[in-house]
Amino acid sequence: MNHVTKSAALLLSLLVLAGCASKKPAPAPAPSVAAPVANPQVLLLGEVHDNAQGQRQRYAELRQRVDAGWRPAIAMEQFDRESQSLLDEAQKGCVDAECVIQVVGGPKWDWQQYYPLIQLALDNQLPLIAANLSRADASQVVRNGVASAFDAKAVADYHLAQPLPADIRAAQQREVVEGHCGMLPDFMVGGMVDAQVARDIWMAKLLLAQRPRDVVLIAGNGHVRKDIGVARWIAIAAPAVTVRSIGYLEDDAPAGAYDATHKLASLTRPDPCASLKKK
Repeated sequence: MNHVTKSAALLLSLLVLAGCASKKPAPAPAPSVAAPVANPQVLLLGEVHDNAQGQRQRYAELRQRVDAGWRPAIAMEQFDRESQSLLDEAQKGCVDAECVIQVVGGPKWDWQQYYPLIQLALDNQLPLIAANLSRADASQVVRNGVASAFDAKAVADYHLAQPLPADIRAAQQREVVEGHCGMLPDFMVGGMVDAQVARDIWMAKLLLAQRPRDVVLIAGNGHVRKDIGVARWIAIAAPAVTVRSIGYLEDDAPAGAYDATHKLASLTRPDPCASLKKK
């Protein structure tokens, strides 16, 4: 970010800060949860993005650990990596999560679901890390392959000069095809699988970059899987790092996908494939 852009970002932060105090909702209570296990170097906390029950349970898990003295960085899928400079400025100038959301948040997410997590970070001076691959980089990956988003060291660390592990590619392809209602043209599937894998590798790379500080990842359940997601890529690049993955799921977990799971009540949603099936 150049000097002019950074100054503009800081000004925006201060302007938003001036109007944020009156919008601050009551602090979220911490639901009762079982005593957490020992803190790992990397804690992966999944989500069904629109399931408020899971969001509350995950917040309770993390808040209990922080209240007990843990001070990790908090990496969030909800912030794209190119927003890191602006996110840093918001953390310096904002006193509440609403201010951070106004300055950095985009239209994709239901930000009130993430308000308690962001407030927890502000209250305890925990760094917030923008963990998602940028859209520009994802588009580049779709065109040119996974390795195109990474420098030479990352290509070596994650073995990206070689074909992706067959089990990862096969599982991610199933996820992509099912996620697009089986209607995605065949020629687009490979590139979208590459983009999804690149996101996981990018998140793994960012989490490892926080060392020696511990770090938490807030991301969708697919990203935090041990078998095909971020944890798998951490194991490839840094097998000595301790990782714990927790899924918050409406459906049953695939075998070996998580260290622990929380079963959530399923929400009633419109069929996302209905409009495509009519065509």
